[in-house]
Amino acid sequence: MSSEPLPVPAVASPEVIEIERALTRITYLSTRARQHDRLMAMAGVPLDRAAVALLRQVADSEPLRPGELAQRLGVEASHVTRTVQQLQRSGYVTRVPDPDDGRAQRIELTDAGREAIDRVRDAGARGMQLALSGWSAEELGQLATLFHRMVDDFLSYAVDEETEQPPVSA
Repeated sequence: MSSEPLPVPAVASPEVIEIERALTRITYLSTRARQHDRLMAMAGVPLDRAAVALLRQVADSEPLRPGELAQRLGVEASHVTRTVQQLQRSGYVTRVPDPDDGRAQRIELTDAGREAIDRVRDAGARGMQLALSGWSAEELGQLATLFHRMVDDFLSYAVDEETEQPPVSA
């Protein structure tokens, strides 16, 4: 694997422009407050968007320190601290000792937290199933494969960007 950054193309292809437009539309649709409220009503879980994002992240990883959660979510540590406190009071997360550093703590889902995120994911999947009900199983399989490939490529590119060193100024 080369450590040289890939050159940025001067112009994006029409296909990539259309993909970017579609992703922008789907991101907008999925992050609307009304959509979130509908999803929470279907799931029967009274959580705000920040809490759901944090629960999803914790559910998809080993217990993490609050600073690691903030980095992964792309938010300030103070936002994570407030959200963790809210989720802790509601019984969705708990703090556990960091096995690598006894002074630090990690955030872990409780059984109630795992149940809540499972309900949110189930409600989201059922809503998506309804929206895509006209698609064949083969089309859904192709879409899933391509989405996973795209996400893997985005993650690979993001990791490459993070390892690049900024230029040294004279």
